Parts: sequence; C-alpha cells; structure tokens
Amino acid sequence: MKIEKLTEDKIRIIVNPSDLELENLDVHSIMTKAIERQGFFIHMLEKAKDEVGFNTDGCRLLIEAFSTSDDILVFTITKYENISNKILNPNKVGLKVKRKSLNITNKQALYKLKNFDEFCDFCECINNEYKFDIKKLSKNTYLYLYNNTYYLFMKNISIDNIALKNFYSIASEFLVPVHYSNNFESKLLEHGKLIIKGNAILTGIKYFAHK
Repeated sequence: MKIEKLTEDKIRIIVNPSDLELENLDVHSIMTKAIERQGFFIHMLEKAKDEVGFNTDGCRLLIEAFSTSDDILVFTITKYENISNKILNPNKVGLKVKRKSLNITNKQALYKLKNFDEFCDFCECINNEYKFDIKKLSKNTYLYLYNNTYYLFMKNISIDNIALKNFYSIASEFLVPVHYSNNFESKLLEHGKLIIKGNAILTGIKYFAHK
C-alpha cells in the first residue's frame, strides 16, 4: 500500500492485490460493498494518519475509487471540515463515494502530475521495470504545462498492445487520470505550454532516467 499526500486535504492511496489478500478481501468486494462499513477502509485512514498526518476526525470525506485491469485499486480521498465541529466516529463519518473502472479501450488518455520531478520519476520507473517499446504503445505523447499543472496527453494508444495493462499499473502510482474532452484538449493547445512533443515518455527516459 502506498499513501501519497497531494494537499493538506487530499491524499491518494494505491492498494495492490497483495494488500487485499492480507485482509482476505478482493477487488469485487471493495468496489461493490459500502466502503464506509469496511474495516479495511478504517485501516487505510488510520495508516494515512500515522504516515502522512492526514487526520479525518470530524470531517466529511469524498472518496473517488477506481480499479485497473490487473486489480490495483486507487483511492483519492478529500476531506472537508464538518460544520457541526463534532468529533465523529470514523465508522459514521459523512461520506460520498464515487466508483469508476479504468477504461483501457480509449485511444486517448490525459493525466495530470504535481510537478516535473514526478514525470521524471514516472519515466524512470517505466524504464526500470518494463522494457516495452513506448513507440508501439502510443505514437504521440505530449507534456504540457497549463495553470501551473503538468499534463501528460497520450494519443493514438494501441489498445491491443499486451503491455498496456503494465503501463496503466505504473501510471496509477504516479499519474492522476483526468476526464478527456475535446474542449480541454483545445485549451491545452491554445493556452498550455508544450514542454515535450513527439513522444514525451521516450524523451523523458532518454534524458532524465538513470541508466
């Protein structure tokens, strides 16, 4: 399990199949049953409090969850102060849950990153763990800077490529999926700054990954 503090009020938790096995759980049970009633969810909140200081006592929570094709779960948890200012039992904390599955049939994908270093770490992880041909995975990948946020835009994705599942597994640890729309693409092209063109991932591996 990997916990990353995105802001003071938001964290991302990556849960691997091995984490679920330790709790005698599976992806289906997590994604179909009420998350707020599961001990595993309370365990995640306690772990987040201990590791990154993410205290949810007395807060309302927005939980966004999706699963990849190889059963990796990604939770994004945002906390809001409770108007009543009462300290609530974590089992009864106000929750709003969104569930979604990662669609690997789209030929375009858009991700955001916290900073350029995170992009470099992503490229290095791909280079170290999987030696697949990035050119065959996506013909065009671009790195943009827009409103002080980095975006990785992938076009012409080979949805039949056998390495795609592995790619998305790594992406879930470093990148935050963004809903793709033609309107947002137009904003990137018009107002965003193109940092790396052609094949941004391949360029990142070439210049920023340790050999």
